[in-house]
Amino acid sequence: MRRLASGALAGILALGALTACAEEPSAGNSGTAKADGKSGKVAFLMPDLASTRYEQYDAPLFKKRMAKLCPDCGVIYQNANSDASLQQQQANSAMAQGAKVIVIDPVDSAGAATIVQTAQSQGVKVIAYDRPIPDKPADFYVSFDNEAIGESIAQSLVDHLKETKAKGGVLQINGSPTDAAAGLIKKGVHNAVDDNGFKLLAEYDTPGWSPEKAQQWASGQIAQYRGRIAGVVAANDGTGGGAIAAFKAADVKTPPITGNDAELAAIQRIIAGDQYNTISKPIKIVAEAAADVARQLLQGEEPKADKKLFNTPSQLFKPTVVTQKNLKEVIFGSDGVLKAKDVCTAQYAADCGRLGIK
Repeated sequence: MRRLASGALAGILALGALTACAEEPSAGNSGTAKADGKSGKVAFLMPDLASTRYEQYDAPLFKKRMAKLCPDCGVIYQNANSDASLQQQQANSAMAQGAKVIVIDPVDSAGAATIVQTAQSQGVKVIAYDRPIPDKPADFYVSFDNEAIGESIAQSLVDHLKETKAKGGVLQINGSPTDAAAGLIKKGVHNAVDDNGFKLLAEYDTPGWSPEKAQQWASGQIAQYRGRIAGVVAANDGTGGGAIAAFKAADVKTPPITGNDAELAAIQRIIAGDQYNTISKPIKIVAEAAADVARQLLQGEEPKADKKLFNTPSQLFKPTVVTQKNLKEVIFGSDGVLKAKDVCTAQYAADCGRLGIK
């Protein structure tokens, strides 16, 4: 039932994205605003609707922070719905509307180099958001440490398998092959999975981070390695959810499966025991950091970087692994973004009670 509802919502959101309409948070934002640091336009271009986070968290949090930092600045928000060509069009449209800074989470990290090249040739600053752009340095990169994410979820799984004396091998479900962040997560996973005592049975790069494609691939592996799969390292909650669906459809016991993003559905799966872990990377941190950097670039300032990644000044934040053991504290604590009343619906009420979540 939830999958159908999500699909319907995605269809509605996709239609909105395809219309390429600009969203601006206040009546004071007009096309005559000047990029003097106290006014101007900033584009916030997100990659897909497969992950619910962009519509629910990233965009609202970014716009809210920009409105506070720069009340006279306009935010042009668009979602490319996994279409790299559409994202290119959206970037061009934003520049035509006067955007002086583009914050972009690229659909295709390699293809986004063209967007960076075009923008910089017009004096427009580019902030790579969440996913890096390796082939053409952006002006700044804001993200959680993706390699650390991969290593953290995989090491957490490996430690659990050893503690429980699990037998068998591991499946690895990576993210999109066109996403440089997925490549970093994949590298981190291999840091933990290789030579850990559990054979890597097979791995898969999931086109577009599609949960459905992850499920299809996992179904084939279950048939091939039935009874030999000790765990699954999935690069995000969507692909992890796809893997879980495959095991349930095959009517076999679901092994520990990882995730990343701390989506509401994933937290519910962890509470129920269907998913082993996820990554809490409070989107508020990166969304507000990106807004801070955008405001600095509008003012002609040089944002402070922690390091350089792909020759781009970068600010990388540390992720937190979430399992049943620390879920209550991390997800529902003072810094949590989810509410118990939204997560602990009737289906999950008993498990929430067992974990002390109220």
